[in-house]
Amino acid sequence: MKKQGVSNAFVAASWIALGAGMVGYIVGLVRAEMQLNEKGYYFTILLYGLFAVVSLQKAVRDRMENIKVTDIYYGICWFATLSSIVLLTVGLFNATILPSEKGFYAFAFLLALFGAIAVQKNTRDNMMED
Repeated sequence: MKKQGVSNAFVAASWIALGAGMVGYIVGLVRAEMQLNEKGYYFTILLYGLFAVVSLQKAVRDRMENIKVTDIYYGICWFATLSSIVLLTVGLFNATILPSEKGFYAFAFLLALFGAIAVQKNTRDNMMED
């Protein structure tokens, strides 16, 4: 039985989720009335979170396919993913912005992370087909 590939609709939805999350988050930062160092903090957390979830998705997938992944690397991937979420949460909790803005950043961040995971999964699935 041949393995079914990733549908074009899911690939497109994944890229749209990643783009909407990232662009929305960054546009929100650019337009925000906060100090540059605070904007830098939130931007760095976005980059850290995106890298962490892509790395975690790869490590999880490698383990599922019986490709050797050390326990230390696997643990670091989980730690980085969870710490990016915790750092954003703590930053937003202590921020002096409207609750609606806090929610906007939280949801844009989570959408970007989901999109990054899905894009990485689709990329890997499509590589396996070739």
